[in-house]
Amino acid sequence: MTSAQAAISEPVDEPSYLGQRFSLWSWLGTHDHKRIAILYGLAITLFFFIGGVAAALIRIELATPAGDLVSAETYNKLFTAHGVIMVWLFLIPSIPSVLGNFLMPMMIGARDLAFPRLNLASWYVYVIGGCFTLGALLLGGVDTGWTFYTPFSTMFSNSNVVMALLGILIVGFSSIMTGINFIVTVHTMRAPGMGWFRLPLFVWANYATAIILVLATPVLAMTLLLVGIERLFQVGIFDPALGGDPLLFQHLFWFYSHPAVYIMVLPAMGVASEIIPCFARRPVFGYRFMAYAILGIAVIGFLVWGHHMFVSGQSVYAGMVFSLLSFIVAIPSAIKVFNWTATLYKGDITLGSPMLYALGFVGLFTIGGLTGLFLAALAVDVHLSDTYFVVAHFHYIMVGGAVMAYLGGIHFWWPKITGRLYPEMWARVAALIIFFGFNLTFFPQFLLGYGGMPRRYHSYPPEYQVLHVLSSAGAAVLAVGYLLPLCYLGWSLLYGKRAPGNPWRATGLEWQTASPPPAHNFAQTPTVTEEPYAYRQ
Repeated sequence: MTSAQAAISEPVDEPSYLGQRFSLWSWLGTHDHKRIAILYGLAITLFFFIGGVAAALIRIELATPAGDLVSAETYNKLFTAHGVIMVWLFLIPSIPSVLGNFLMPMMIGARDLAFPRLNLASWYVYVIGGCFTLGALLLGGVDTGWTFYTPFSTMFSNSNVVMALLGILIVGFSSIMTGINFIVTVHTMRAPGMGWFRLPLFVWANYATAIILVLATPVLAMTLLLVGIERLFQVGIFDPALGGDPLLFQHLFWFYSHPAVYIMVLPAMGVASEIIPCFARRPVFGYRFMAYAILGIAVIGFLVWGHHMFVSGQSVYAGMVFSLLSFIVAIPSAIKVFNWTATLYKGDITLGSPMLYALGFVGLFTIGGLTGLFLAALAVDVHLSDTYFVVAHFHYIMVGGAVMAYLGGIHFWWPKITGRLYPEMWARVAALIIFFGFNLTFFPQFLLGYGGMPRRYHSYPPEYQVLHVLSSAGAAVLAVGYLLPLCYLGWSLLYGKRAPGNPWRATGLEWQTASPPPAHNFAQTPTVTEEPYAYRQ
């Protein structure tokens, strides 16, 4: 009996998790992991578009060399708002909290996460933290940048640093709750027959992400707490005028924030690892190597934080070690790109919209990863540090990688989540517009950085204007691409055709139940008897 046959051996008479009638309290008090994922999705979408508005204002400002739209102080607050919202309130929680919450229990044959009440509490904590953070950004703003570097964050200013720090601190507790829930669920609630090497790679990716969340987030919490204490009570921790050490902040902050890059990217890799074999109709090439590479990225990612500090004055020997480790962490990422490519080889490839997003993710992530090697090289990084090259590299990884994969995952599992089909033509158009708009926005920034344009400046020499205009034009195209899915996915909720249980003919357990799923996922616990990705052309 295959895993698919085992999962659907009993009919599911239960109504779907969406319920027959809408009741606000039935959602706000729910313990169903699927409904909580929807709540996360609504909140995260709101924050994404608020952060996007800040990005649009930045690109409008930079279309002309003179700072003629906003003042320098307002510009500082704009790029801080964009970074804080996108990193802390969208990128980090997006795939784990939305797709991970919805899919992981079904993927391992469970009825829910291990701690349903903790799962609901994590959403409330996230929303409370997000409100504090958004309040700080709207009620006067924060001008430190999303990294809250000292002494900007510790010296007196008119920005709401403490309120923003409090909001991010609260959001961090939500991440820890989610991480604990995922780890315990994977260890204790797998269906019979689902050993570790029968887990979908999406589960492996979120499991590794959960480990990073639980181990790294407390370091960020302690760091932000110390900044708040110094700012409020003038205790000398980071400020050299008070006997503190500003480099201590950078070590603590990047010890969390470089693994945090993989909090954003590892789940994206998991999404691509589900979509590519499905649309190539081939098993994942080198499944075990892919699983080990995921764990390798999670482990080595804790050892490379110092490559953010090559120009900080740290020891040249420390810089050499961090440079070497940064090259080493690229190896498991390269393994994954090679294995995705090998999975496509001789595959019966269908270019559905999820596949377009997945291929876009692989291409953009590869460019981001390769340019990261430039920044990992000591001699090159000295010249590129704090230029637009860093901005472009970061966005190719985070936006080109994590956001493309998130949209790919939403399109792949939309029929499962909603029970509706979306207009495929519009979905393909949106994927192509986003890919084109993204490259038009951020590739010129590599050239700007190579030419010496520093980041975080709201005015610049006129010789950089052509590249900035191209970048701003690309941002307008990208905005259209991001708005299109909001329109046609919203339309599909009302007018989309009913989705069959498994429209993509995928092999995962989540596809072997109704669309949308019943409240308890399966009529009976499935028994897994096959390896994952048992596609046969």
